[in-house]
Amino acid sequence: MSTLARARCQAKAHPLAMDAVLATAVLVCMVAGSFVEPRHRDSVSWVLRTPDPLSLLLMTLGAAALVFRRRAPMTVLALTGALSVIESVTGDPRAPVAMSAVIALYTVASTTDRPTTWRVGLLTMTVLTGAAMAAGPLPWYAQENLGIFAWTGIGATAGDAVRSRRAFVQAIRERAEKAERTREEEARRRVAEERLRIARDLHDVVAHHIALVNVQAGVAAHVMDKRPDQAKEALAHVREASRSALNELRATVGLLRQSGDPEAPTEPAPGLDRLDELTGSFRSAGLHIEVARADQGSSLPAAVDLAAYRIIQEALTNVQKHAGPRAKAEVSVVRVGPNVEITVLDDGSGEHETQDGGGHGLLGMRERVTALRGTLTTGPRYGGGFRVHAILPVKNRTPTGEDPA
Repeated sequence: MSTLARARCQAKAHPLAMDAVLATAVLVCMVAGSFVEPRHRDSVSWVLRTPDPLSLLLMTLGAAALVFRRRAPMTVLALTGALSVIESVTGDPRAPVAMSAVIALYTVASTTDRPTTWRVGLLTMTVLTGAAMAAGPLPWYAQENLGIFAWTGIGATAGDAVRSRRAFVQAIRERAEKAERTREEEARRRVAEERLRIARDLHDVVAHHIALVNVQAGVAAHVMDKRPDQAKEALAHVREASRSALNELRATVGLLRQSGDPEAPTEPAPGLDRLDELTGSFRSAGLHIEVARADQGSSLPAAVDLAAYRIIQEALTNVQKHAGPRAKAEVSVVRVGPNVEITVLDDGSGEHETQDGGGHGLLGMRERVTALRGTLTTGPRYGGGFRVHAILPVKNRTPTGEDPA
């Protein structure tokens, strides 16, 4: 960071201190200028003099008022203007008290709008110059009087220029930020539209091929006994349609993969047939687990089978993390009518993650169960421990209660 930038940051962080430094510098300049008196005869010469006590007091008050120029610019301008008028009327020779009024006028012009700057600037120039010409000890055409007019005009003009530049830079910054936000929103909108388009394409492709597979499979089942040749032809169409569906699905999903993403697994998704392997991995980690199954070895739909496996996996993971080192877990899988019920109990003393506590495991379980239109109940057990109970419908429920097929 450069020295100028560091100074700007410090000025913004401590404005009152910077104004105090400015007031001190203005006071030094006014006092130094009050010791010099210009004499204009045949040539310009400078004569040292001692300023009046009243002039010193007016300069000190004017400089002190500049400390508060940011907080009350109009009040400071009125005060320094009054002090300048007093000095213009009583000072002989005159001290440069008007310097404080010029600084105050610059502050007003840099913090207000242009119409206010014009009105206040013209009023200040008229009052200070008119008082010096009309009631001052010097002739009305003296250079000191014209100098007051020039310096007040310069202060108002400089302040207005600074305000205009600041407004211009702020407008450019806001325009750039708005353009950046617009680009980000446009990019997000295009991403959302592209995802929606891909989802539509994926739905259309899969729905078309699966519907064709369903029809051809029904035809094959219907004519299998009487016309086996036609059944073989229908099964060939089923195989071709399923292959096309897989190819289209692979191509569409490939658009969503990044260059560094791992390859898709070729093995089937896990299910309850791997429950023994799952519990064995937790037993090897030191967790005591008892498993009870009463699902009569029935086969489950792939989505239900995967959800049941993941719920048990996540529940046992929570037991291992939160239930304590000596906790025991019980896993039961029961087929009850059209549903399969998954229950995982533990007797641990630890605090399990909760949905409000920032954990994602229970949220993931709930999303899986909700997607299958099942129910999930989780919570602490009476006497200690935790309970996870999920009811998963084996057949998808429809609004009319009919099978989707």
